[in-house]
Amino acid sequence: MSLDALLTLTVIASTLVLMAATRVPPDAVLFGGLVALLVTGVLSPGDALAGLGNSGLVTIAALLVVAQALQKTGAVERMAGRVLGRSSRLRVALARLVLPVAGVSALLNNTPIVAALMPGVSTWARRHQVPASRLLLPLSYASILGGTITLVGTSTNLVVAGLVADAAPNHPGLQSLELLTITPVGLPVALAGCLLMLVLAPLLLPDRRPAVSLSGDPREYTMELVVPAGSVLAGKTVEEAGLRHLPHGFLAELIRSGETLPAVAPEEKLEQGDHLVLVGAIEAMVDLQRTLGLAPAADPKFRMESAGRRLLVEAVVAPNNPLVGRSIRDGRFREAYGAVVLALARDGRRVEGRLGDAILQSGDVVLLEAPPAAATALRRRRDFHLASEVPEAESGREGQAPVALAVLAVMVVVAGVGLLDMLEASLLAAFAVVATRCITVSEARRAVDLTLVLAVAAALGLGRAMEQTGLADGLARAVLSLAGEHPMSALVALYLATTLLTELVTNNAAAVLGFPLGLALADHLGVSPMPFVIVVMMAASASFLTPIGYQTNLMVYGPGGYRFTDYLRLGLPMTLTTGAVTLLVVPRIFPF
Repeated sequence: MSLDALLTLTVIASTLVLMAATRVPPDAVLFGGLVALLVTGVLSPGDALAGLGNSGLVTIAALLVVAQALQKTGAVERMAGRVLGRSSRLRVALARLVLPVAGVSALLNNTPIVAALMPGVSTWARRHQVPASRLLLPLSYASILGGTITLVGTSTNLVVAGLVADAAPNHPGLQSLELLTITPVGLPVALAGCLLMLVLAPLLLPDRRPAVSLSGDPREYTMELVVPAGSVLAGKTVEEAGLRHLPHGFLAELIRSGETLPAVAPEEKLEQGDHLVLVGAIEAMVDLQRTLGLAPAADPKFRMESAGRRLLVEAVVAPNNPLVGRSIRDGRFREAYGAVVLALARDGRRVEGRLGDAILQSGDVVLLEAPPAAATALRRRRDFHLASEVPEAESGREGQAPVALAVLAVMVVVAGVGLLDMLEASLLAAFAVVATRCITVSEARRAVDLTLVLAVAAALGLGRAMEQTGLADGLARAVLSLAGEHPMSALVALYLATTLLTELVTNNAAAVLGFPLGLALADHLGVSPMPFVIVVMMAASASFLTPIGYQTNLMVYGPGGYRFTDYLRLGLPMTLTTGAVTLLVVPRIFPF
């Protein structure tokens, strides 16, 4: 083994140890390893930075913009309630969750899918008194499984597709990876994994509570919402509208044509013009203001007239506020501050009567909905104390959700039928969601995760060093000496090695490091490299054993209140099952 190969092996081994045993961010570790190979002369500047121009990496960035548009318009979150339905039976909820999530994740990068669905799933779990810990980890696993079905399902697949495109001139047996190339393998793997979760998740996942809960807020808000003309809730019963079992809140009364119904029966049908008085903690108010079909009673036209992004702001009325002693309606709150009052809290007790008739007092806490400019102005005025934005409370672009979904559908169709390749289709979709104002330019910039881009680009540089220095060839010989000269045994060894890597480091790094090893194995055996490439893709995504191996696993760790052992309980049978299906199917679809 040459000196350059030994240096590369040392650097890669060090990065793996640092990523597995320390809390240093993976992008920093991988970039540090790349710099080490650059300054020692193992890689030229062109080779070290070549990963930034990888087509798979650019596609990932474009898809992150599309996913952000779907999240900002509420398109994905809106689906959560519809997908889960109203049954409180755990297995029914799991079936309604994991199968559609796997399907959606086949068409969209799975990390934004989980980010968008987590709030909706957590809200549904609270409303139906179901432990969120029994839903959030299956949500992550389902998104991982769905990501294996198509090329765009996960960034790992796109990275490998970029590697295949780069390596194809030197490896005639390599075939370009299209949108549905891996579907014959990924679909049975996803179905097997989802069915296994339906059986085992209720048995193996305990009832955990998140380490931090919002339910400790002692304030009790009073909110008044109206069922506007044309509302989707008109004609539905209180229970069908999801207002029967509210988390941390309840429907106090219904006002219809000036008549108050104080004890609202669950079978009471809602009508246009009904005013709903609801009482509860702030998280209940946040959930309610996002409910489709309801509008602020104080100013029901606010949402129709205020186009664009809006925020929720919690503010304390100051003693010198000019509206103190006047009602919200008579004081013309919206005209004065460009915001509408959604809810009011006072000394821990319910505010009686209509919200618009409430007389503002010094020290009242109001929950406001306002455009960003008005929210900024509220924080600067002396009329309020402690005006602060409520995290993750944004509304106002619900009308753009169909546009964002249409863009996604067109992207999938044009890429699927071959009109455009995946890079072109994703860039066109990213431009379309910005041009149609589903997302702003600044939000599109923020959607591109620079840590992910740096990590993948650096890992691509390390992979190139493995090939150029002969390290991949040496490792392939070592694997063959242990596994034998049979292609199937080499395939199993490659799957196990890549799976181990993806549990210790990131899935993208595992794929990039496993790819040159797979090519070297195929070259030594004189067989097609395609089964080895597909196995690397599948194994790199099969991260079920730890919270650190896959980003979505880490995302649900805190909100689900999980422990490390919870991942092993369900992850071990998931790993064994998906691995067995992969190794059985791949040689039949992609023969040696």
